[in-house]
Amino acid sequence: MPTDAFQGGYRAVPATGALLLCRAEPESVALLAPLLRERMAITHAGERWTVLVPEGSPWRGSGTGGEPVDRVLTGWASALAVGSSWPVLALWWDADRVGYTLASGFRRPVAYVWLANGTPAGEAEAMHTFAARLGLDPVLDVQALDGLTAVDSDADGQARMRGLIAVLTRAGVALPAGLVPGESAERLLEAAAGVPGEVRWVEGAGWREAVRAESGPGETGGGGGGLGVWVPGSGDPRARWLGMAQVGLGVPVTVWGIWRRSAGWVAAGALLLAHGALGMAYEGVRGRG
Repeated sequence: MPTDAFQGGYRAVPATGALLLCRAEPESVALLAPLLRERMAITHAGERWTVLVPEGSPWRGSGTGGEPVDRVLTGWASALAVGSSWPVLALWWDADRVGYTLASGFRRPVAYVWLANGTPAGEAEAMHTFAARLGLDPVLDVQALDGLTAVDSDADGQARMRGLIAVLTRAGVALPAGLVPGESAERLLEAAAGVPGEVRWVEGAGWREAVRAESGPGETGGGGGGLGVWVPGSGDPRARWLGMAQVGLGVPVTVWGIWRRSAGWVAAGALLLAHGALGMAYEGVRGRG
C-alpha cells in the first residue's frame, strides 16, 4: 500500500482511488452502471452488497485538468442513487484527504472527510445521519462511528477508513481481498479482476443502453431486472408528474455539471433526464392508447 513514508530516500506519494458500494445485487447495479460512462469492474461485496471499482479516468492527471476525486464520486453516487431504491456509498482517497459520500434517492448526500494524517474535518452529526440511513445499530455502531470523529494521533486517514469499513462489516459488507483503501485505481482494478466468482465489466456504453436494459421486455411494474425502481409504463397515475419533475431537476443538474466540468454530476443529470423523458413518453403513449 502506498504510504507517506520515506522509501529509498524518496517520499512515496499516496495514491488516488475510490470504491462504490451499493446495497443491491450485482445484476441490478450492472443495469445502471453504464450511465456513469466509466470503465468499471462489478462484483459481490457481501450479502446484498455490490462493489464497483472505477478505472478513475476523470481524476487522473492531477494538476493537468483532472477532477477532484471526491467531486467525481459524489456525482457518481448521486447518479446511481436517484435511479434506484438502494443507497450508494462512495469511498475515496487522495494525497491529502480520505472520505465518504452516502447517497440515497433524492435526499441530500451525507459526507465526511479526514485529512491524510487522520485529523477529522467533518461534522459529527454527519456520522449519525450516515448510521440512520444505513440502518446501523444506534448504540454500538454509532459509538464506533463517533470514535472515528475524535482526535487520535495514532490513526491516519487510511486507519480511519479501515475503521469505517469495520463498522460496515456488521451491516453485511465484505470487500474482496485486494480492494484496500489507499491503493491506486490501477491496483484496485487488478485486484478486482482476480476476485473468485463472477466479475462484470462495464465499459461505459452510455445512458441509452442502460435505459433500454431497464425498460426491458414486458415493461411492467415488476420488470427492470430487479432494479427496485419505478419503470415507465407501470400505470401509476403519478408517473407523468414524476417524469416532469425528473426532467425539471435533470436540466439544472446537467448544466451545473457541465459548468463545473464534473463528469459525475453530468451523469446524475443525464440519468434524471433519461428517466423523466422516458417516463413521460411512455405515459403519453398509454394516454393516447
